[in-house]
Amino acid sequence: MENRDLIMARAVAEKTAAAGGRAFFVGGYVRDKLLKRENKDIDLEVHGLTPKALEDILEDLGGKTEKGVSFGVYGLAGTGLDIAMPREETTTGRGHRDFQVYVDPFLGMDKAARRRDFTINAMMEDVLTGEVLDYFGGMDDLEKGVIRHVDDETFGEDPLRAFRGAQFAARFQFQIDEKTAALASTMDVKALAGERVLEELKKALLKAKGPSVFFTELRRMNLLDVWFPEIRDLIGIDQSPIHHPEGDVWNHTMLVVDEAAKIREGTEDLSPREPLGFMLSALCHDLGKAVTTTAADGRIRALGHEREGLPLAKVFLERMTRDKKLTRYVFNMIALHMKPNVLAKDKVKVKTTNRMFDQSLDPEGLLLLARADHLGRPGTEILQENERFLTQRLDTFYEMMKKPYIKGADLVQAGMSPGPEFTKALAYAHKLRLSGVEKEQALRQVLNHMRRS
Repeated sequence: MENRDLIMARAVAEKTAAAGGRAFFVGGYVRDKLLKRENKDIDLEVHGLTPKALEDILEDLGGKTEKGVSFGVYGLAGTGLDIAMPREETTTGRGHRDFQVYVDPFLGMDKAARRRDFTINAMMEDVLTGEVLDYFGGMDDLEKGVIRHVDDETFGEDPLRAFRGAQFAARFQFQIDEKTAALASTMDVKALAGERVLEELKKALLKAKGPSVFFTELRRMNLLDVWFPEIRDLIGIDQSPIHHPEGDVWNHTMLVVDEAAKIREGTEDLSPREPLGFMLSALCHDLGKAVTTTAADGRIRALGHEREGLPLAKVFLERMTRDKKLTRYVFNMIALHMKPNVLAKDKVKVKTTNRMFDQSLDPEGLLLLARADHLGRPGTEILQENERFLTQRLDTFYEMMKKPYIKGADLVQAGMSPGPEFTKALAYAHKLRLSGVEKEQALRQVLNHMRRS
């Protein structure tokens, strides 16, 4: 069944043509179609009609919605279409809102395409005929796997384009052109809004098979300093060559984020509920090594790095987001990331793994992070025995959590009143629950414990 948005795009194009204009698919939709990648976001650009004529067409087809009329951008009710008119932009300052937009329906296709960021995004496809207009060699760059800017003068108007180029390189496994990289390296990215940078980072982490390319390209362009200094500081931090043959913490982190990308949607019965949080945890899991790594007696160690990495992760995340739920998730994962592999190696008691899973906001995701961390070391294989141990213990934990346990009402019925001692009793009851003590026996132990204390 054909996509409704495509059907309505053709309807817009037909009415546009009848009125003497021309409608084109533009941007990522054309690029992804040529790459044979799915893209449900359809953008149209309508040439040769006045804004009033386009508005009348949209009203006839179900009603226009305003997505940025002052910028010449409309929507069509009941669809996800973005329908824009040709426009030119002039920078008026350093911020991402500091520009003036001039809508010009008769600007011409080549000039309209020139304002786009990269050649692979500057192609236009006639909605009705399928003709592709490629003024800047986008098709050739798609074949060569190159991210190349369209215009020297307009490219620098939005510094976010440097980060966009890096995430495109990661998503498509392309390389940024040398001249484009050199131009991007001169951009002042300080004035960018954090949420805009996060959007580009998010696309790299959630859509790329190899998110590490995003960071390696930014490193090549000398663009880590402002928004990713905590990641930059991992460069040159040595690790034990026995346990980390891959080299410094930067290399390890890049390998871990790529391994995490392979399993970010979950594998079989393991599925992290927070894909972005999971990927950010992989990125930030070893930040603490930048401040804890020491070398003595021929040994390189980073004791307590999981704890010392939390303040660094806080600064890193708050630079781009105020999402407390996301931050809490990442903190939790960083704090616990060492435990699964260590506990599995030591074959600890059930109550010990129960405590770990109880502390975790996402036990399945924690095991996946531990897997990615282990695989971020070339030449090593996943320890299947340890994985079996951990998944069996996770099953045990879930089964134990299903059993009846002591609640506040049970303590009230036993004669206790709410208060500080009541809270202590519940905490002790929870400890017994994690140790596998059945409810009735646990209640007796709690009451005896409180009498003695």
